[in-house]
Amino acid sequence: MSSIAIIGAGPQLGLAVARTFGSQGLDVALISRNRTKLDELVGMLTSEGITAAAFPADVLDRAALTQALKSAAAHFGGIDVLEYSPLDQLNATDLTTPANTDPSHVQHELEFQLYGAITATRAVLPAMREAGTGTLLFTTGARSVNPQPPTANINAAAAALRNWTINLHKELADTGIQAAHIGIDATIGTPTFYGQARVTADRIAPVYWDLHTTHRDQAERIFRA
Repeated sequence: MSSIAIIGAGPQLGLAVARTFGSQGLDVALISRNRTKLDELVGMLTSEGITAAAFPADVLDRAALTQALKSAAAHFGGIDVLEYSPLDQLNATDLTTPANTDPSHVQHELEFQLYGAITATRAVLPAMREAGTGTLLFTTGARSVNPQPPTANINAAAAALRNWTINLHKELADTGIQAAHIGIDATIGTPTFYGQARVTADRIAPVYWDLHTTHRDQAERIFRA
């Protein structure tokens, strides 16, 4: 049985991606900080006939994240798809403009976005290489492509993750493993953010399935509402 590990699983995009892949027969490993919230999501998915399990871990704790993915792989017999889209706490970092950005303002975002993604990839990629197949999907906001001054520090880290993902796609060409970046130019389930359109997560989730199944040659997809 195939499985997907969703890092940053929550009630919006994570749940929508879980439903999209789970409805196609994949088992679902949910990874995020809050065990109670994960158990709620597992209960929802289970009631819909989707096999799911919770593996709590903070992406800032590299050892814990690695162990969560190893536990998920052992539980489900492997991880075929990795989806990385953690959402940071609103008060975790100050938003800075380019001129007011200090290296410390970017460091937390790099740890959260880029280094967490690298850690997760290192945990699952060896088995994918051995199997000759797999999918690695990494999510940022579209400001990774078109940055805006009010969120310069977040944009810089997101751009770094985008760059690394596209480069990973190139490296993995002809290995059977897909790596792709999804940039979301929309606000999901909350009031609009800096003029972005508001959408529901179920409109975005099919993009992930498409990159996993139909357009494995694509390194990037930008979702615009």
